[in-house]
Amino acid sequence: MTTGSTYSHLWRYALPLLLGNWLQLAYNAIDSMIAGRFIGREALAAEGIAGPIMNLVILAITGLCIGAGILMSEYFGAKDYDMLRRAMATMLLSGAAVSLAISAVCILISPQMLHLMAVPEEIHGITVTYLRITFLGMPFTFFYNALSAGLKSVGNSKTPLKFLAFSAILNAVLDLIFLGIFGFGIVCSAVTTVVAEAVSAILACRYMLTGERELWPQKNQWKIHRSMLKKILSYGGPTAFQQAVQPIGKLLIQGQVNALGVNVIAAFQAVTKMDDFACIPEQGIASAVSTFLAQNRGAGKKERIRPGFRAGIVLEIGYWVIIGTITACFRRPIVSLFVTGEGAKEVISLGSTYLMYMAFFYLWPAMTNVFQGFFRGVGKMYTTIIGTTIQISFRTLFTYLLAPRIGMVGITFACAIGWTVMLVFEVPYYFVTCRKAGWK
Repeated sequence: MTTGSTYSHLWRYALPLLLGNWLQLAYNAIDSMIAGRFIGREALAAEGIAGPIMNLVILAITGLCIGAGILMSEYFGAKDYDMLRRAMATMLLSGAAVSLAISAVCILISPQMLHLMAVPEEIHGITVTYLRITFLGMPFTFFYNALSAGLKSVGNSKTPLKFLAFSAILNAVLDLIFLGIFGFGIVCSAVTTVVAEAVSAILACRYMLTGERELWPQKNQWKIHRSMLKKILSYGGPTAFQQAVQPIGKLLIQGQVNALGVNVIAAFQAVTKMDDFACIPEQGIASAVSTFLAQNRGAGKKERIRPGFRAGIVLEIGYWVIIGTITACFRRPIVSLFVTGEGAKEVISLGSTYLMYMAFFYLWPAMTNVFQGFFRGVGKMYTTIIGTTIQISFRTLFTYLLAPRIGMVGITFACAIGWTVMLVFEVPYYFVTCRKAGWK
């Protein structure tokens, strides 16, 4: 990415990330659709409650991978392949140990976490079961994300997409067979998700061994290099914390939603899937910006920094126009995919009203994500923590103020307020950063 057209590099790199994000979200959404339609609204609500908890832990671990990927992009841009392989070995070994330990702890304390969230008694039991099984798949999730970060750091964003596509199709087929045809319960839904995660990790590992030998550590490099671990933590630690801050706020928001009843919980579960389809691919574009900037920083191509960022803004706005239009036009059919039977009419009404507002508000995270991508790409990891903390703090505060008074619509305005305050902080600091670094 250090030579040639900025737009061409970003688009070719970002497109597989966008497709990969959609696929990953698709098999999560398929779980929810099949659970809601074949098991019931209680299962849909249970998966909705479990989602923020799983994301809190998984995003914290994969944040390490994102930060390490930025560091590896710099090594690749500087053509320092020995350090690139040392970073890969250190990330895999240290991350494996951490993910196994956290997985075990979370399985043990799942009931206590749900108790703190005031989960209704009628769905407490199935939510604990679903949560514990999905935590078993956390190490597989780490390995897939770690190996994908390595591939993406050298500009290969297409190969991880292939693995994700296969696992998404596998998950959908298994769900349809075991839940739709045989009528198994929520336990099976969790198991099929874990199986899909394991398959994607195995495929990524197999490819790395045969297709990207320059990334795979040599025998004498398979250890946790202390100096490299410090560098990875300096990049990945803040990113992991920043990734974890968002789901912590969502857990608090979910607690407020839980107090509004099962129909609201089910509606919120459905619309947050659409929120993910809108916002997470925006993070994919931001990741492309981060990798582009990191490689050019490593190569000393400072004149490509700001053009790369501006190209990212154009891509984000273009994406928002598409996803906002789709959301506004098809909001009722979208929510209808997730629920049927008793209470479905109210759930669909609540969800479609929420999405009517969010279709416009999705522009805000498009902008915040590209600024986050800029700061990660230029090595200002702590700036991303501050921005995310500001955003989720205001979002959570205004959810608690507005949701009890105006329902789910209050949550949409709380989101917009949080993103707005985040931009008030990040936009001026972007110009300060560029001026100090002499980037034109």
